[in-house]
Amino acid sequence: MMEALVALVIGVLTACGVYLTLRARTFPVVLGLTFLSYAVNLFLFTMGRLTIGRPPIIHGTAAGYADPLPQALVLTAIVISFAMTAFVIMLSLKAREELGNDHVDGKDDA
Repeated sequence: MMEALVALVIGVLTACGVYLTLRARTFPVVLGLTFLSYAVNLFLFTMGRLTIGRPPIIHGTAAGYADPLPQALVLTAIVISFAMTAFVIMLSLKAREELGNDHVDGKDDA
């Protein structure tokens, strides 16, 4: 049951991210990219088969170990998504300043 819930959450985040990324204004695009990065982070955690209470280093007395690779990938993805979000926000602010509107294609509705 929990696997279905996590899969549903990842699917909803992905669908909302794609929908918002295809909008004509810049703020929904930034929000959509953020939702997509959250979905990717959850997907990486889910596919990494996280274990709780086990050390990430192989030790002779430990019964098992946790794979540190998914955690490292998610940490890297968080840093990259933060930098990407900051870049897209600055790009949209500069485009708004130069074009006078916040449409992605630079054309106003009217």
